[in-house]
Amino acid sequence: MNPPPSWKMPKWAQPESDISVATFPETQANNNPSAPIVCPQCGASIRLLFSTTDINRRISSEIFNYFTCNDCQLIFLDPLPSDLGKYYPRDYYTFPGSRKIAGELAQHEHYKIELVTRHLTGGSLIEIGPATGGFCFLAKEAGFHVRAIEMDARCSEFLRDVIGIEVQNSNEEVGALNREAPADVIALWHVIEHLRDPWSMIDAIAEKVRPGGIALIATPNPVAFQFKVWRKWWTHVDAPRHVVLIPHDLLVKRMQENGMELVELTTSDPGGIGWNWFGWVFGFANLTTIPWLKRPLRMVGKLVRLIVKLYEDKEGRGAAYTAIFRKVVR
Repeated sequence: MNPPPSWKMPKWAQPESDISVATFPETQANNNPSAPIVCPQCGASIRLLFSTTDINRRISSEIFNYFTCNDCQLIFLDPLPSDLGKYYPRDYYTFPGSRKIAGELAQHEHYKIELVTRHLTGGSLIEIGPATGGFCFLAKEAGFHVRAIEMDARCSEFLRDVIGIEVQNSNEEVGALNREAPADVIALWHVIEHLRDPWSMIDAIAEKVRPGGIALIATPNPVAFQFKVWRKWWTHVDAPRHVVLIPHDLLVKRMQENGMELVELTTSDPGGIGWNWFGWVFGFANLTTIPWLKRPLRMVGKLVRLIVKLYEDKEGRGAAYTAIFRKVVR
């Protein structure tokens, strides 16, 4: 199924230059602290963009350094904490009390399955990092044969026993994907930015999608209007849980090198609009640790969001983008 005839790649999404997609190992600073740091994607020189703390959850007062590549504009955390798991508190996930409640809560994610079904209406589907499985639920209800790869053991149990999804519980996402049968759809909803090695995952996704099948990746947008305003205070930096912020053109180039063609790219889908609201409301709330001040600051965030809404909701400026790729049939 081809993309809708009316859809054209927006100008903001068109690559401005030829970007190298050479594979490089994890940044040198992680392997040898005394070695110079280079971009983990293209090997070009980098510069420190900002230093920040865990502003969203305040689990730690550690300082985290984010660098940007002078060539491909990738933004990445370096060095990576040896144990990223400790920055995910036990209450990171909220579990619905039953499958019925899970289905009711999943309805606000219905736009996700609509994004998929306008390109492919059935077949096998793998979601990587589904958490408590709202999208998995909807995909199964839509007739897809759904499998999942999930790191959290409690989420995996919930997916299997409550939602009724086949699930691999693994903290080695690429290895788990390699063990799966090929799929017609592979989806990652705000997962790729959490991975230590997103490039191996991107390559594995392209390998595992069947010819004619699609891959869908949603992730924060590092050229967002909000990021220009907030910088290190931006909610979607989410240090240190977000280890990379990937420019859309860099993701597109990498996928194209793997035989995946872009069929849709947007920052204005319902999910993207929701993340716009989230960024302003929680961004202002994060300016204080005093509980009684958070509510009025959230109101300020809502007001600012209303003021900038018309500007921010134009394509390319939103807090997150969703990219859909189709594997070329050779």
